[in-house]
Amino acid sequence: MTVPDPFHQRYVFPRHRLRPTLRDESKIPLVLVACGSFSPITYLHLRMFEMAKDQIEEEGKYELLGGYFSPVNDNYGKKGLAPAVHRIRMCEIAVDTTSDWIMVDSWEATNPSYQRTAIVLDHFNDVLNGAEGGGVLLSDGQVKPIKIMLLAGGDLIESFGIPNCWALKDLHHILGNYGCVIVERTGADVFNFLLSHDVLNRYRKNIRVVKQLIHNDISSTKIRLFIKRGMSIKYLLPNLVIDYLSQHELYLD
Repeated sequence: MTVPDPFHQRYVFPRHRLRPTLRDESKIPLVLVACGSFSPITYLHLRMFEMAKDQIEEEGKYELLGGYFSPVNDNYGKKGLAPAVHRIRMCEIAVDTTSDWIMVDSWEATNPSYQRTAIVLDHFNDVLNGAEGGGVLLSDGQVKPIKIMLLAGGDLIESFGIPNCWALKDLHHILGNYGCVIVERTGADVFNFLLSHDVLNRYRKNIRVVKQLIHNDISSTKIRLFIKRGMSIKYLLPNLVIDYLSQHELYLD
């Protein structure tokens, strides 16, 4: 099932949890964007934002204004991908019941066609820093542009090294213009991968690696398998998301 075009035509960019001003105007305003399938969303997806937030606050260079999940379009064609309307709703349920600063943007998911990650980040730049958004207004009347960074797990970053998986121009665009916050994956040596990958190494100053102090390898793939086998998924994702999965009989096949 593909979400019909009229749903996308009703699209409004969510700002209800986006902080409009800086507490410390010497810092760079920052918004994190996580692109992915979220089929379904798990506690690890939510936890990634909190781990990134801790590191950003400790670093002291940026001030985090908000974060966004951007579920992928149905036309991405990935195996195990539930229809966008369900993935959007599950993400909304998850953040509404657990977070006061993370939101869900449906622009990517409800587009008539698949949108590359580079284009999705451009979309966020347009709405946050363009005529509609305008950046952050400072006390002296000046406007400071909002820095946008891609939040990703180590598995997504490792896909940067898979031949023909990413267009080279997109990697330069994402890493050069926006940058990444990478949450390391259990058992993966992200630092070694960054060193060995030419494009990632070139933009290493735009990449921040977040170490998992409590290792967590929950994955959407495992959740779908548990559901298919009739196993419990309690405590792996929010209860209301589990209720939604059950109500709509998702991932049973």
